[in-house]
Amino acid sequence: LFTVSVPLDCRDDQASLARCPSISQEKLLDRVIHHAELIYRVSEESCSLFEEMFIPLPLRLQSNQGGYACITKALPIPSSKSEIQQLSDKWLLHSVLMLVQSWIEPLVYLQMTLDRYDHAPDMLLNKTKWVSEKLISLEQGVVVLIKKMLDEGTMTTTYSEQGAFQYDVQLEMLEYVMRDYTLLTCLKKDAHKMETFLKLLKCRQTDKYNCA
Repeated sequence: LFTVSVPLDCRDDQASLARCPSISQEKLLDRVIHHAELIYRVSEESCSLFEEMFIPLPLRLQSNQGGYACITKALPIPSSKSEIQQLSDKWLLHSVLMLVQSWIEPLVYLQMTLDRYDHAPDMLLNKTKWVSEKLISLEQGVVVLIKKMLDEGTMTTTYSEQGAFQYDVQLEMLEYVMRDYTLLTCLKKDAHKMETFLKLLKCRQTDKYNCA
């Protein structure tokens, strides 16, 4: 899976996307979607692997009952299908960008905290690192896409990333485990949301009136 990922860069020599805006809008959107698909798939695998290794069933049920909030809960992004359908292309793109940027720092934290686990498999560590790197690449792609599709820079929002994610070195080990499990679970949900938004945007480019 890691080797088949198509580079988001616009040239075969992997030049920086920011320095190479010559790729077509359609091709760039396809590559951004492909990145989002892979990020969702790998985040789903990471969450399942972590769950199998460290989370007994009662704690899984506790997490599913909403005892832990996602770090992106405060973002002004709708979750219902009807509300998402009403989003403009502009807001779809900026919503994806907000989600991507919100996860860059927490994934750096997650890579560090996983080192505290006994018997944490290399596969889990590698997947987490891979997603972290691909999120940065996806961020670059979405920024260029915003410039191409909207002919503008990134939109200023009232949401502040400062303080959105708080470190706490005083947690007990069980709390560490549940916090990391919550991070992975929420990452999987948000990665799916990124993919959904981008595919809706793609659909609107080809069949504006029949995008469900």
